[in-house]
Amino acid sequence: MSSNETMTQGRKRRTNNRLWALTRAGIMESLQFRLGTFVTLFANLIYLVLVYYLWKAIYDSAGTDVVNGMSFNDTMIYLILATALFNFLEMFVVWDMSRAIQSGKIILDLLKPMKYRRYTFWSYSGAHVMQFILSFVPTFIVVMIVTGGAIHIGLNMIWFMISVIFALLVNFNIEMIVATICLYTESTWGINIVKETIVLLLSGASIPLAFFPDSLARIVKYLPFRAVYDTPLSILLQKNGSDEWLGLFSLWGQQIIWIVILSVAGTLFWNHSVKKITVNGG
Repeated sequence: MSSNETMTQGRKRRTNNRLWALTRAGIMESLQFRLGTFVTLFANLIYLVLVYYLWKAIYDSAGTDVVNGMSFNDTMIYLILATALFNFLEMFVVWDMSRAIQSGKIILDLLKPMKYRRYTFWSYSGAHVMQFILSFVPTFIVVMIVTGGAIHIGLNMIWFMISVIFALLVNFNIEMIVATICLYTESTWGINIVKETIVLLLSGASIPLAFFPDSLARIVKYLPFRAVYDTPLSILLQKNGSDEWLGLFSLWGQQIIWIVILSVAGTLFWNHSVKKITVNGG
């Protein structure tokens, strides 16, 4: 083995060790603040009770068991899993960067021996692991028990996990683009609220996209927000997902395209904006 190959392997090993250290730190932090997880689950339970009665009233007033191709049970399964998926995919990049700019901590983050975008992504990885175990998995099990196995279990579970990873990358890039605006505005509360509202609405997390007007649904289909929640759930909930290869690759392809577009745009925006950084603290 040549010295260059040895050096390359050494750099890869050190990089992997750094990434694992960030993931492990996130896991330990999540375990340290377990109460926050249970409070979140309790709040979600209240939210789902409200959603249940809201959609029950909608279906009762519609006078039919199926609306826009979805039964009441289909809608509830979709929205319950969307809420669990939201807990798993949720990031606080905008809030954290805003506080880091105001305190001056972002300067120290920029000096770390790792690119800021990569460091930011992996610093959330441990929390994602714990949220998936403590939030999504129990919710999925409860849904399976309550509905008597209404969700098809097969290769679609693997395809779903791959899609969730893509969704995580899409969501991170959206977060980073909005967070970069912090470098100009410093105060981002209003911008972040607007971002969260748009993502939750147009991704299908609040209202299944099947209930959108046809004209709006055609537009939303080609926006990046759908790739965050609706696409993974569509793959998970389709009964014969493992056989619908064309549709599967189409959904994955849209996610990959948006990952590339948002990643390139976000990186260029960040590289330009970070040169103009000003902080009030530190």
